[in-house]
Amino acid sequence: MLTFKKLNTAQRLYLKYTNKVAYKKYKKDKDEYAYNVKFYTLTHPTLNHLYKTDTTFKHSGNSGDIIYALPTIFELSKNGKAHIKLQINQKGLYSNYHPLGALMLNQKMVDMLQPLLLYQPQIATCTVYNNESVDYDLDLFRDYPLLLDKGNICRWYFYVYGINYPLHNPWLIAPDDITYSKCIVIARSHRYRSPFIDYGFLSKYANVLFVGVQEEYEDIKKMLPNIEYKPVGNFLELATIINSCKLFIGNQSFPFSIAEGLKVNRLLEVYYKSPNVIVEGNGANDFMFQPQFEYMVDQLCI
Repeated sequence: MLTFKKLNTAQRLYLKYTNKVAYKKYKKDKDEYAYNVKFYTLTHPTLNHLYKTDTTFKHSGNSGDIIYALPTIFELSKNGKAHIKLQINQKGLYSNYHPLGALMLNQKMVDMLQPLLLYQPQIATCTVYNNESVDYDLDLFRDYPLLLDKGNICRWYFYVYGINYPLHNPWLIAPDDITYSKCIVIARSHRYRSPFIDYGFLSKYANVLFVGVQEEYEDIKKMLPNIEYKPVGNFLELATIINSCKLFIGNQSFPFSIAEGLKVNRLLEVYYKSPNVIVEGNGANDFMFQPQFEYMVDQLCI
């Protein structure tokens, strides 16, 4: 049983000004107690997985979170087909610029995601959530006291539903297009980027292509003036480019989730303040520092 003796205002102020070491310990113990209480007050979902012919799932998160949820979706629907319901216009909290502003998912993102998700043989339908009953609410991880800035995003869902999936294997498929077979493809969002990393050295390589939003492209052009921009009409097109390229380089943004699912030859820029994307399986490479970045690109492009 958790115990913690809370001090009243007078006691707290007395401790603060008479014993700074004890006061710091009190604050630490208070925070730890509040965090641990969350474990005792959780309402867990049923873990009696029926593995039905048709299984429905709800998700309202960012596009990348949806891709990282696919291993859970595939595991829980392994005896049949998955039906995905995407909830739009839910608010998100971002520390800096995000293409969707204050939202996690909107109708345009659903339209972009649908071709990619429906290309996966196990997914039967992908529609907008309309308050219907579902078998699995994949937003439940937000109610758990998980440290979401660390670890592996894929495993958030494993912890909630008590399952596992071989994350070293591909969990996405996409077409091939020989047009991109000699390209180095880059995606770098404004979020999750290290201020100590410079992509400018990539100017010595031929066929460097950028995928992402226009603002991100304009930003990386400051480092790579000759980089080519390839906008896409939907995320199946994006997955095709990533699946076909010689090397994909990205930070912890949506395009990297596709590269990770496909298990292509990839190189992740790890954001040191929030290392919550883990590369696994064939083609997995990551870096945090500039000399290693340049060395690894050179080795991977031999």
